[in-house]
Amino acid sequence: MTMRTVASILWRRLDQEGHDGCLLAKTGDGWSLKGQAVFLQGGAPCGISYEIHCDAGWRTRAACVAGFLGGDALHYRIEKLGDGGWMLNGREQTQVADLVDLDLGFTPASNLLPIRRLDRRPGISTPAPAAYLAFPELRLERLDQTYRRLDDTRCAYAAPKFGYDEVLEISPSVLVADYPGLWRAVALN
Repeated sequence: MTMRTVASILWRRLDQEGHDGCLLAKTGDGWSLKGQAVFLQGGAPCGISYEIHCDAGWRTRAACVAGFLGGDALHYRIEKLGDGGWMLNGREQTQVADLVDLDLGFTPASNLLPIRRLDRRPGISTPAPAAYLAFPELRLERLDQTYRRLDDTRCAYAAPKFGYDEVLEISPSVLVADYPGLWRAVALN
């Protein structure tokens, strides 16, 4: 698969020790996000590699999450089925059937997907429920969220489940540059 790098970013976690580095690339028939997050989770060291593959319209096709949490190894394969269903490590996930986006709960990288895919006109509020990989539980669940583009560099984001309602600063490549209270870009290319 041919890949052309579009952007790379390094985030610093704001609510605890940690960093996340991510590469956005154009593939032959879609997009790829690859990254590594390292942080403390419940006082234990955590290192996670992730890769999300999307089609040309920014719809998730598959993802892989691997690493460790404390002394436990992690490996999760997520697949989007042609009928709209999702699989997690080979098991069907009916609670997230027909959702388009995947949101990885430990990184700001996956917010790029709905922001890129949804209406770019300012002022349009768009519901974007996602198949959310809860962390550290590592299970897929429905996450109701909305995005509203304010201008080319800001997007209002709300996830009522977490009581989160903030304005995200976004880079020209539409990676989140500032995720208030949680992540902030320290380098962007």
